[in-house]
Amino acid sequence: MKELCSCAPIVRPSVSPRSSPPRFRWPSCSPPADASSGSSPTTAAAAAAAPGGTAAAVGTSSSSIPSELRDLRYCEVIPSVDGNGSTTTYVYNTLGQNLCPSEKWNQLTEDEVNEAYGSQSAELNGPRHWVLDSLDASGATASGQTFTFGGIEMNLRATLTTPAGQATVGNQLYTPNEVARDTIWVYDAGRKIYKLTDPDGNVYVMQSYSQSADTTLTIKQLDDLADKLTLPAGWSYSTETIDQELQLNSNGLATVVNDNLYNSYQRMG
Repeated sequence: MKELCSCAPIVRPSVSPRSSPPRFRWPSCSPPADASSGSSPTTAAAAAAAPGGTAAAVGTSSSSIPSELRDLRYCEVIPSVDGNGSTTTYVYNTLGQNLCPSEKWNQLTEDEVNEAYGSQSAELNGPRHWVLDSLDASGATASGQTFTFGGIEMNLRATLTTPAGQATVGNQLYTPNEVARDTIWVYDAGRKIYKLTDPDGNVYVMQSYSQSADTTLTIKQLDDLADKLTLPAGWSYSTETIDQELQLNSNGLATVVNDNLYNSYQRMG
């Protein structure tokens, strides 16, 4: 999958091109109660997004987001829990906690996530690298709740609830999705930005690149990324060195797409 969210970030829900894009809700919740009280994994999953929830593996974070993000590595874990006729998908990432240590990430499995979290399915999304320079997150985007997967501590960044049986994380590419969050992506003057343009002229600026499909991809290769992409008819890829600072303000609702290598972009305007 690929971007999540991550203050980031963006997961790639599976939706029909004719359907309305799903909306991800960045969690608005209170810090969990004393984690030492313990609970079952399923309770842990529910408590991760419930105000005042209690769970042995859930905590609160005092982490801070680094001031310089360009090419910073991070990873996401995305478990989904079924119950009461619906599926709730939780998006966690390592931003502000750690750089997703390779030795632990490479050993982590979806089965391990499901066992620890009480989820019925899970996706490991990463490693990823930011291509913006800094960000400002406010409101519910910074909930402070954490969960530790395979020894890797992560922050809860978003949730998505859909009817049971409806795909929540799929392989839809070049398909706009709406993400409810309060963030401002900042691209510094003099830096390069990487853009997708759709057939209607909408411009999407890359927020992070992924090493999920292409493990050798680096930021230096993004200039020539068009050679690796399978662009649909009417889509184009380009780069630009900006002479003024660019701020992409989500204003509470960001529209994002993923390319076929699962790099993530946010729409301008």
